[in-house]
Amino acid sequence: MKKIHILSLVLLIAIVGCREAAKEKKDTIHPSAITETTINKIQLTDLKNRGIAIKQYKGKTVFVNFWATWCKPCIAEMPSIQKLQTRLKDENVIFLLASNEEVNEIEGFKNDNKYTFNYTRLINMEALNIQAIPTTYIYNPDGKLVFSETGSRNWDDSANIQMILKIINQK
Repeated sequence: MKKIHILSLVLLIAIVGCREAAKEKKDTIHPSAITETTINKIQLTDLKNRGIAIKQYKGKTVFVNFWATWCKPCIAEMPSIQKLQTRLKDENVIFLLASNEEVNEIEGFKNDNKYTFNYTRLINMEALNIQAIPTTYIYNPDGKLVFSETGSRNWDDSANIQMILKIINQK
């Protein structure tokens, strides 16, 4: 019985340790993502199927959230993205919500919800090596990927706002 208690304690410590390590890494990106995912690699269209030239955002911080209409974690984080976008409306940042679904599906979601997002259609999700959604990339004003994360987040949390303001103000 004593061995079971010790084994349970060791497993509990290991689980808690993994969670803490994951929290510490939350604001970092994997080094390979920097070389593999340049802003110019993202291929988007607007909801009228017109191509979006990513270079038009040169000099701006670009927040790209990859999502889908069927993705519950994606939808759950949208209110915080909306609040973040509203909070940073006077800053040099552009918010793009990119889905690889058909335009009519994205339009339906847009019409059923009152978010003021710049909805886009992602043409090349596979080429970006996005393994799961939601995934968020943040590019600095020089077009360098400085943040990448898979999973939902409370974007209007003060620590996240400060992180993005720091990226916006990079010189």
